[in-house]
Amino acid sequence: MNPAIAALVPRTLDYFVLRERVEEFLVEEADLLDRRQFREWLDLVAEDIVYYMPMRRNVKYGQHERLENTREGLDINWFDEDKWTLTKRVEQIMTGVHWAEEPLSRVCRMVSNVQLLSVSPSVAAPSELTVRSRFLLYQNRIEYETSLFVGKRTDTLRLNEQGFKIARREIILDQSVLLAKNLTVIF
Repeated sequence: MNPAIAALVPRTLDYFVLRERVEEFLVEEADLLDRRQFREWLDLVAEDIVYYMPMRRNVKYGQHERLENTREGLDINWFDEDKWTLTKRVEQIMTGVHWAEEPLSRVCRMVSNVQLLSVSPSVAAPSELTVRSRFLLYQNRIEYETSLFVGKRTDTLRLNEQGFKIARREIILDQSVLLAKNLTVIF
């Protein structure tokens, strides 16, 4: 166990119960997206969401922290979106005439290595959580086009009486060159 993370969120019974709830939420979210239930997925997204995927650069040793990823709101990124742009993306895909998603891709998402990085105000009574996870996303288009995306996500989740809402999602692809022909999938 990473001592730095353990110090931030003590490993109590409440921690493990909450982590299980978060894992279930992330698995159910992935299932909604895999089943192309994009409008239902939008219901899981907070109105003020920040959905961000930087481009990655190959940099010299010692410069990773500062230069490896493009900056949110300042540089060109793969995604730097809000609820409005996510909604428009979903609406475009659902028209049936989206050039990159007609026919719709077959996608399988796997989420693992879920860690609670921070919980406020407490693990016993959470209202906002920062969660890190790993993902593997397989996409098949038409007959022979396949893409594989592997990376990490850091999510800010808000918990209310309706359940979790995704308030922020930072997606880090573990590749500096995007090999896919398009980037229409929702991570």
